[in-house]
Amino acid sequence: MQSVPSTAMPAPKSDVRGLKLLLRAFRNRNYRLFFGGQIISLIGTFLTQVATIWLVYRLSDKSALMLGVVGFSGQIPMFLLAPFAGVWVDRWNRRRLLVITQALAMCQSFALAALCFSPWLSVGGIIILSVVQGLINAFDVPGRQAFLVEMVESRDDLANAIALNSTMVHAARLIGPAAAGVLIAYIGEKWCFFIDGCSYVGVIAAFLAMRVLPKPPRQHETSVLHDLKEGFRYVSRSVPIRSLLLVMALISLTGMPAFSVLMPIFGDALSRTVYLPFHHSLSAADAGAQTLGFLMGASGVGAFCGALFLASRRTVVGLGKVIALAAGTFGLAILAFALSRHFWLSVPIVMFAGAGMITTFASCNTLLQTLAEDDKRGRVMSFFTMAFVGMTPWGNLAAGAAAARLGGGVTGASHTLLIAGAAVLLIAAYFAARLPALRRLVRPIYVQKGILPAVATSLRNAAEVTDV
Repeated sequence: MQSVPSTAMPAPKSDVRGLKLLLRAFRNRNYRLFFGGQIISLIGTFLTQVATIWLVYRLSDKSALMLGVVGFSGQIPMFLLAPFAGVWVDRWNRRRLLVITQALAMCQSFALAALCFSPWLSVGGIIILSVVQGLINAFDVPGRQAFLVEMVESRDDLANAIALNSTMVHAARLIGPAAAGVLIAYIGEKWCFFIDGCSYVGVIAAFLAMRVLPKPPRQHETSVLHDLKEGFRYVSRSVPIRSLLLVMALISLTGMPAFSVLMPIFGDALSRTVYLPFHHSLSAADAGAQTLGFLMGASGVGAFCGALFLASRRTVVGLGKVIALAAGTFGLAILAFALSRHFWLSVPIVMFAGAGMITTFASCNTLLQTLAEDDKRGRVMSFFTMAFVGMTPWGNLAAGAAAARLGGGVTGASHTLLIAGAAVLLIAAYFAARLPALRRLVRPIYVQKGILPAVATSLRNAAEVTDV
């Protein structure tokens, strides 16, 4: 967030260049294990995401409202439980917690596959299992974010590790959605769920193989409610943290759901404007599933590029400006996608949207991780989860209802995206206007933490001169 002139803070000297700079977090063994296991699991996760929304779209007779309801049910537990989960993440052994959540998520994916094989397949059953996954994620997401500091031993590598996490997620988005589109068309949604269940084995094995320094047991003389209130006071009194969370919450409420939960409608409509590989052997519905997979894969390409850009940065300095520009790009891309009616025009638009979205949220995540105090990081990241994912269900519900009310089909979905894109642009403008004041507040925090060492040295020298 901080913007410092080159005369005030020279670029840090380093012999790390090129690929070594981009992958410097891999110097940490635990992070290498995590990265290898997680990327396999994430590909499976995106298989399930695409398969779920397409299955609901098919079972509900192309209902935009039902897409919103299922999206709401899968994420509302995170909105309700994330603050409490953050308190427990700060108290419990984080690695043990993550092994448990990943094992439960594996069982949930197998349960989805079993439901598809059974004669009782219905949207209601999918909603129930989506709620179960939401309950698991309420603990898993803040746990993974907070555990990152324990995996990465060198604090200098933390920002790079967060950016590489985003790169990993969106590398999986390059493969998962496109593969899901093909798999759904040829073998059905149930096998996507089964493959996802198998993919959790790698990340569970990675967590078990890590060597984490033992920490002394923490004494908790206060109640969970007291710790929750303490975390809320800490977040509400920190203007930079509060502002970052507000921006994330508003974009998650408006931009993300309208762009993602309505995507099957656009996939179905745009499949009629393009002839993709294997289209000749597919039904109209299966061609729509394939088109949906390509669109979501294109979003992953853009997001991957955005994450690579962040991973190549040496410092958190200047991320505030990046957030404002990326959020503006995301808003403009949403507006453009709403107006597009051809597949080959929509694909590059979706790429820009993916890049803007991930750059915004990954930058906010990096700043939150570096601003938060160590003993409150789990609670801060629970509020991050609440803002990033917890607000999405309300947006899913609103987007689905708005699309149904504004004409239904691609017309209603397009009108909804126009409203969402305008809202994201207003949020980006608000943050850009607040940026100068936020920089002044962040500077002393980064000086104290040693993130701005040159500035810290000059301030100490000035104090010494004053004392003399």
